[in-house]
Amino acid sequence: MKNKLIMAIALVMALVAGWTTTTTTAQAATDDSLAKVQKKGTLVMGTSPDYPPYEFQATVHGKSQVVGMDVAVGKKIAKDMGVKLVVKSMSFDSLLVALQTGKVDMVISGMNPTPARRKNVDFTHTYYQGGYSIVINKNDKGIYKDKNSFVGKTIGAQTGSTMYNESKKQTTGTTVKGMTSVSDLILGLQSHKLQGVAMEKPSAQAYVANNKELAMIPSKFDLSASDTSASVAFAKGSTALVTAANKSVDQIRKQNLVNKDYLPAAGKYLKTNTVNTSMLHYWKAFLKGIEYTLIITVCSVFFGFILGVLLSLARMAKGGVFATALRWLATAYVEFIRGTPMMVQVMFVYFGLGLIVNLPALTSGIIAISLNSGAYIAEYIRGGINSVDKGQTEAARSLGMTSGYTLRYVVLPQAIKNIWPSLGNEFITLIKDSSIVSIIGVSELIFQSNIVRSDTYRGVAPIAVIMVLYFIMTFTASRILNHFERKMQHD
Repeated sequence: MKNKLIMAIALVMALVAGWTTTTTTAQAATDDSLAKVQKKGTLVMGTSPDYPPYEFQATVHGKSQVVGMDVAVGKKIAKDMGVKLVVKSMSFDSLLVALQTGKVDMVISGMNPTPARRKNVDFTHTYYQGGYSIVINKNDKGIYKDKNSFVGKTIGAQTGSTMYNESKKQTTGTTVKGMTSVSDLILGLQSHKLQGVAMEKPSAQAYVANNKELAMIPSKFDLSASDTSASVAFAKGSTALVTAANKSVDQIRKQNLVNKDYLPAAGKYLKTNTVNTSMLHYWKAFLKGIEYTLIITVCSVFFGFILGVLLSLARMAKGGVFATALRWLATAYVEFIRGTPMMVQVMFVYFGLGLIVNLPALTSGIIAISLNSGAYIAEYIRGGINSVDKGQTEAARSLGMTSGYTLRYVVLPQAIKNIWPSLGNEFITLIKDSSIVSIIGVSELIFQSNIVRSDTYRGVAPIAVIMVLYFIMTFTASRILNHFERKMQHD
């Protein structure tokens, strides 16, 4: 009986093994991920360029570019595949979402191939084996020795990173604070909001080498090999791409290119960045941020106004079943948009709709903010229409004007005049709210300030500059809107 049972189990295992092998072979045979990349001629790499020497911004031939060890790895992989590398920047915690929704073809951002991540994406072989350290203020060097010294204190780490998760697991009595940007963490450290920042050793060395007020101590975290290694991430099932990339990664390891070529080259860019750290030196970056901020704001107000007019009319529709359904849909839309955060809406349009249509980050940002603005403008316009005396409508209709002409030439002009201050306030609000799209990599002011902070290792100065720039834009817009408001009052 026992022999029969053993034979039965062995048979089942053999069948399962055979089915698994057949399935894997079939998937490999149908996998066209590499062919798609080679057909379009580009390999899109997602990264978070605030983590020197892995990836960071530097001025190359007069232009700001993403450089670093990881970019060199990406270029090697792309070259071996016979395609051009395209680098797409975004926050670290958005990278895997971008990979899963097809916004990028691969992620190289000092990412550790942990078991949890392997469930959702495929990784190549390890291209770099590192370690972790904790960055502290130099004046505190005698106080803190390792992770166990921060009882009752606060340690910071990049949200979604291995160090954030391990800091939570392996510290007792310590508050762990996560931030999306390493530049923000360093700023928090220097402003004494944090007592330490846990990060990979090469990045810690880069920050300490370029900032005399910082120091580095060993972390003494108990970590596995996968926790301290860096690999390239691809979408789940991209076997052909992973296989091709592994050939490049194996060459990188065999020839020791990271230590021999990539890290020294990154070090040269880091030294170049700190030659001139004045904010005036980065005027082009700030100007680009202003340009994108104004493009987003103007486009969003324009499309938001059109949507707002349509929604307000739909909410005021009267008649049969169709009008009731229209009114219900418009009300549901307005309430839903006003009841959800704009940041979530931006991410949904960029990543969610990305599963259907591959929209650029700027377009996604404009769409999301326009949809949000339209809901608020709809309520302003509805209130403005209701504020127009009913006698105006009755007088227009008595003169033979149709309901459409009455609305267009009598009601709406008066409604716009009544709600002009509210519309102006919406415009000014959108100038500031446009900063939210930085999370998907749009180069507006906040995004550009993060680049400057990463370049110069100066935390406060870039923030002060963009505060002044935002004030100039909003104050100018306010004066212009007030001018037109006074003009309408005198008409």
